[in-house]
Amino acid sequence: MSISPTAEGFRAAFRWPSLAFSEIAWRWIVSGTAIALFFFGLFEYLSTLPVTNADLMLLRTRHPYLVAQAFSHILHGTLVRVVMSGLLAVLLLSLLWMVAATFGRIATVRRLLEYFRARFHGERDAASNLTTNTFPAILRLNFLRLVLAIAALVGFAGSGIVASFVSPESHPRPGLAFLLFLPLLALVCLVWWLLNWLLSLAALFAVRDCCDAAGAISAAVRFCREHLGAVAAVTTWSELGHLMILSIGSTAIAVPMGFAGLLPWQVIVAGMALVALVYLAIVDWLYMARLAGYVCLAEVPEELLKPVTYALSPAAPTIHTSIDRDELILSDVPGLT
Repeated sequence: MSISPTAEGFRAAFRWPSLAFSEIAWRWIVSGTAIALFFFGLFEYLSTLPVTNADLMLLRTRHPYLVAQAFSHILHGTLVRVVMSGLLAVLLLSLLWMVAATFGRIATVRRLLEYFRARFHGERDAASNLTTNTFPAILRLNFLRLVLAIAALVGFAGSGIVASFVSPESHPRPGLAFLLFLPLLALVCLVWWLLNWLLSLAALFAVRDCCDAAGAISAAVRFCREHLGAVAAVTTWSELGHLMILSIGSTAIAVPMGFAGLLPWQVIVAGMALVALVYLAIVDWLYMARLAGYVCLAEVPEELLKPVTYALSPAAPTIHTSIDRDELILSDVPGLT
């Protein structure tokens, strides 16, 4: 092709690092809120547990049975509170993620559309064409992604239930159940990934075409059907980069663990956390580069996506370099001696 959407996506991510920073900002805000809420809830829950002198005496024995009895008495009647608190926290975090993801996607896609429209079509004031409120459509798409994640969790549980049918209590066959569980789990993960990817791609068209959620999904499907090879190339290269970063990160995170006997545990945990943060930042940057590739593919003129053809020059006249033995030379002409 005359232009590579993959290369243009990475070029846009390099030229506009603020896009990756905005993506990192809303993702890390939601993740940090979830982590802080988890530890806060955990500490508050532990502080409410009643511990009697008898429980302390059983715990000091360090006997497995007596310690189990002490924990059973301490945690008795608290399961309902844990479940209700967890459900409330998940609901609030889901709402926060939906709103933050909606605002973040609108901001990044609009900026990418402005960039590529100015690059390919010369529109210097492309923001004036993107003033329509697309918040409800993208919010619905994010809600569908959330429902899809819940359905995937149900699918995981269903895979375990189906696999348990081949291993009844009368004839237990755990190996066969495990072999059946793995392909079912892989199928659920594949379907979830494909549908989640399609819904995330549909957000691009919700901003670009100012359509509702159903129209955005339809436009995403049509886009994939018309540009299947280019979309697969953009996705493949970004996923290969993600796989490479994952392999490097998994190796780098083992370096602080190698100093477990030499350094304090606080330094080791800080080093592992630093490696994890760098890995997550690079992954978010790769996601932004992939999104920029999709936007480039949606905005680039069709003539730039056609294969490049090279015109062949006309054939040059044949030059004979061999000697024609039938041609008379001066020595063969009679009367010249």
